Amino acid sequence: MPLEFEKPIEELEAKIAELEGFAASSGVDLSGEIQVLRERLAQLKSETFENLSRWERVQLARTPGRPTTLEVIGGIMTEFVELYGDRTYGEDPAVVGGLARFEGTSVVVAGHQKGRDTKENIRRNFAMPHPEGYRKAMRLMDLADRFGRPFIAFIDTPGAYPGISAEERGQAWVIAQSIQRMARLRVPAIAIILGEGGSGGALAIGVGNRVLILENAWYSVISPESCAAILWRDAKEAAKAAEALKLSAPDLLSLGIVDQIIPEPSGGAHRDPAATLVNIKQALAATLKELSSLGPEELFEDRYQRFRGLGRYQT
Repeated sequence: MPLEFEKPIEELEAKIAELEGFAASSGVDLSGEIQVLRERLAQLKSETFENLSRWERVQLARTPGRPTTLEVIGGIMTEFVELYGDRTYGEDPAVVGGLARFEGTSVVVAGHQKGRDTKENIRRNFAMPHPEGYRKAMRLMDLADRFGRPFIAFIDTPGAYPGISAEERGQAWVIAQSIQRMARLRVPAIAIILGEGGSGGALAIGVGNRVLILENAWYSVISPESCAAILWRDAKEAAKAAEALKLSAPDLLSLGIVDQIIPEPSGGAHRDPAATLVNIKQALAATLKELSSLGPEELFEDRYQRFRGLGRYQT
């Protein structure tokens, strides 16, 4: 189902497809008319996707069809061995991870996992982790440090699960522990925001030497709906909240919160997942190469200085 701002594009694409079908079946030459419509379509796409509002980017980040963590791992890595459980309470399907090879280098990966349909989303709790999901991630961080392998995190969550059961098992405490553990890694740590980067649920695995973000992803201390509900007592003011939060990739790059924007195909990652995977792979390879010359203590210090340097103030 197209988003509201995509509807004119969808309608024009449908009209072009209809004319092409009619021309093929009837033998009538409509190439001139079709070419005019294709040029109009290209212009409309350019005007639409080059001038997206922050709220429209949030909507694109949530669009079904964007590459998930497991699809990214499967598309750019080999020999993936998934590991399960936190060795304390149980398995959390909202967080996936394990061992893999990336261009011949052994790496440890972890990330939030969304579902492709309602049934899978329910099983994965819509990528909202319980405490055991973050304990699983910390277990993987321990493995990365123990064997000297880069740790790569893929972020795509509206936020950590806020339910009573999660709070009873120490949700806030375990998020703080995960932030602390990732900050102390002595190996290269890279975080890539694939879609949604909601609050502490994202930051728990976002303490990287480098933080990369897809062009239409977002990263914020709170979701636009929750922010609007607090400030204006109305979640329907989410678009206004998104503008105030400055949560889009260009905003985050200008503020120094992320280090690089990974481009998406025209119209968003969901329109061409294969091309998106190519872009992610290239960006990840370049970032790993950049960090490969740093030793364990240098990586720790680099990460420390990166996060100490965030934030601006005026006197």
